[in-house]
Amino acid sequence: MSLGAPSAHLHLTVLAAPAVEHLVTDRDGAYVDGTFGRGGHSRLILSRLSALGRIIALDRDPQSAEAAAAITDPRFHFAHTRFSQLSATLAAMGVTRLQGLLLDLGVSSPQIDAAERGFSWRADAPLDMRMDTSCGITAAQWLASTTVAELTRVIREYGEERFAASIAKAIVARRDAGRPVVTTADLAALVAGAVPVRGRGDAAQHPATRTFQAVRIHINQELEELALVLKQGVALLASGGRLVVISFHSLEDRLVKRFIDGHAHPERAFGRLPLRAADLPQPRLHSIARVKPDAAEVAANPRARSAVMRVAERTAAPLPEGNGR
Repeated sequence: MSLGAPSAHLHLTVLAAPAVEHLVTDRDGAYVDGTFGRGGHSRLILSRLSALGRIIALDRDPQSAEAAAAITDPRFHFAHTRFSQLSATLAAMGVTRLQGLLLDLGVSSPQIDAAERGFSWRADAPLDMRMDTSCGITAAQWLASTTVAELTRVIREYGEERFAASIAKAIVARRDAGRPVVTTADLAALVAGAVPVRGRGDAAQHPATRTFQAVRIHINQELEELALVLKQGVALLASGGRLVVISFHSLEDRLVKRFIDGHAHPERAFGRLPLRAADLPQPRLHSIARVKPDAAEVAANPRARSAVMRVAERTAAPLPEGNGR
């Protein structure tokens, strides 16, 4: 059997050892790597499993599918799909229970560094931004049809950009003048011109960084996908199974934190209602850890700097009927 070779694009897997250390609690278990990328986590998980263990990896990036083809270990299975299709994918494989689910969110270094993917303002390229280049509309196509109001909402909510309205108006005004935004350089320059110098905050951050993040999140429905896979994951985890999620910005981390807290403290949903302890729902998750990369990892891989890993463990408590479907 072969674990295959790493991708030609340099990709340093963030929090690889801590993630797998927390994830693998049963060497004979079934695990899901919901964001295969170039396989850093999957390969490490395989090295920790017995001959009876198995791992199912998911990714919607066609290039990830190519990288996964290099792994010929019979314990490894890959599906080219969104991770919101977790339940359906596992059902088709006859897998009903998981010992662990790992999600490494955001875009990978190979995606960012491949200029033609259009994720970064650092190189001029077509404004694509799709994680799955085989379907859906590109960022340029969306910008060519969206409204000022919708664009403002997306940039404000997903980019947490206080100049969202000015940026949106500039993009639509240029489009209406017959010069639509079609490349990464177009978008970066337009945003830089719409954001006042005195309002840019961190001088080390390009003024278009937040807008690029917002458009990417919207095009790929990243937060919606995350909410769906978390709900399905908690329903599939066996008692004692682990949920491990690595986030790279506050929107993702906040969603994960609230999800874990909601299942760890379901009684909070009832407020001060006069209920007996026996009538309250039991926790479905226990929060285990919150981990940040250490100084050595950040020095070796500056892109790890913003990473936050949260770990939770499934209890034996049943979910409410219909939850996770």
